[in-house]
Amino acid sequence: MTQHRITDDLEALLEVLPLNIRHAVEKANNSEKLLEIVIDLGRVPAARFVENEISLLEKEITRGEIDHITERIGDFDADNRAGMERTLHRISAIRNRRGVIVGLTCRVGRAVYGTVDIIQDIIESGKSVLILGRPGVGKTTLLREAARILAENKRVVIVDTSNEIGGDGDVPHPAVGRARRMQVSQPTQQHEVMIEAVENHNPEVIVIDEIGRELEALAARTIAERGVQLIGTAHGQTLDNLLLNPTLSDLVGGIEAVTLSDEEARRRGTQKTVLERRAPPTFDVVIEIQTRDRFAVHLDIIASVDSLLRGAPLPPEVRTRDAEGKIVIEKAAPVVKSKLEAKEVVKPARRGKQIPDQTTGQPAPVIEEQSQQSKQTPLITAALQTVRVFAYGVARNRLAQAAKRLGVPAVVVTDESEADVLVTLRTYYRNREQIVMDAEHRGMPIYVLRANTVAQVEQFLGDLYNLTEQQPPRDKLDGVREETQQAIAAVLNGERWVDLPPGPSLVRRLQHELARNAELVSHSYGKEPRRHVRIFRE
Repeated sequence: MTQHRITDDLEALLEVLPLNIRHAVEKANNSEKLLEIVIDLGRVPAARFVENEISLLEKEITRGEIDHITERIGDFDADNRAGMERTLHRISAIRNRRGVIVGLTCRVGRAVYGTVDIIQDIIESGKSVLILGRPGVGKTTLLREAARILAENKRVVIVDTSNEIGGDGDVPHPAVGRARRMQVSQPTQQHEVMIEAVENHNPEVIVIDEIGRELEALAARTIAERGVQLIGTAHGQTLDNLLLNPTLSDLVGGIEAVTLSDEEARRRGTQKTVLERRAPPTFDVVIEIQTRDRFAVHLDIIASVDSLLRGAPLPPEVRTRDAEGKIVIEKAAPVVKSKLEAKEVVKPARRGKQIPDQTTGQPAPVIEEQSQQSKQTPLITAALQTVRVFAYGVARNRLAQAAKRLGVPAVVVTDESEADVLVTLRTYYRNREQIVMDAEHRGMPIYVLRANTVAQVEQFLGDLYNLTEQQPPRDKLDGVREETQQAIAAVLNGERWVDLPPGPSLVRRLQHELARNAELVSHSYGKEPRRHVRIFRE
């Protein structure tokens, strides 16, 4: 779809400016990319464009020039915003401690038809959509266009807190089409107007701009539970930002610390206290506006949040608009499971196991040794094949030494394009480093280490070459528990330390856990296969 940019009567905004500032704006001759005009007492005025910012005058702003503007616009509301009737322009005020205006931000309001085409299928699907993005990136413009399109076939009500969506005055701007608009007398009452809109006006869609308070998040959840589609924006640029915001995290389900049972923690291979999603999310889809023509879309917010809390974020679907206006959709490619675990190295799929597809959350096809997928992403099973490993953040000398000590044919390469697998640290994986993301998109197996230690490097190579032992039988584990309890009793009765017999990593993990439950200290010593656990007091 070709975009048609409609500037909402820029002449009306220029008319309220002093003549010297108006002429300076006109002289810049870049009105299509003008975002806002900044006017502060005692400073030179500036014009902010999409790419840059320029000074309009060399002379500082006086009190008379600020008064000239405020006398020609509407009244300022409780949120220090004023508008101009039947336009989308917004003037925001900065006041001193006595309440006197000392600064103005004159935001140019535009209705841009055609911006929503990049996500129109999602908007029209009936799912509730939350839009994130930095200030000035076009969230409100997108919201206005979505309201207009949905209002052609549905009952749409806009909750317009600062008249930014529908414009100032009692008559909504034509850019919102047939959508109805409810104004909010005070910003703190937005949540009440949201509920009133549902109870009184029977909408099928509610459009909200800038959900920023806890009461508004609760009102949004109430509306969603009544079966009304929500289209809204919130403060934050990414899903990570939203989860870390205690006020707004409920919009995507919220997070809470959960204490697992010993058995469940062992099954997951994590610590006993983990973060999990608290409730179903209010919104079904989260869209991150990275630039005006590039969007990152989380189509399944439940899967995205759950994966993020487990330390293995799902890559979003990326939608871009090229120079010709064509929409290009890059769907997230299925990647080999790379799950961050608190105690153990992340392990790839074994032969014959199903792993979740990170795009859909559904089980992926079974990986067989001779399958086409295994040829593309080589997973080592029985034969000790030569594997080229690219270490990102992991000491290469330790990796080479561990490979030599274990007798496995792992070759450390310095170019990631030559590698068969990538090994990195948890910090780099959580930060979504570019090299790690590129490897994921290529479908390269990724191993994530908890720390840059010899033990973790050796365990990584054991997982890579399938050298890890199987789960010990139950009768052997019972013997290990009894033997460990005896060692614990001996230390509690005065022994300085007790060394337990050597055992595989699964046995040592159990021994460490029993010692920790008894409030004792335990360390592992030695090298495989003679590595053992010592229990002692602090």
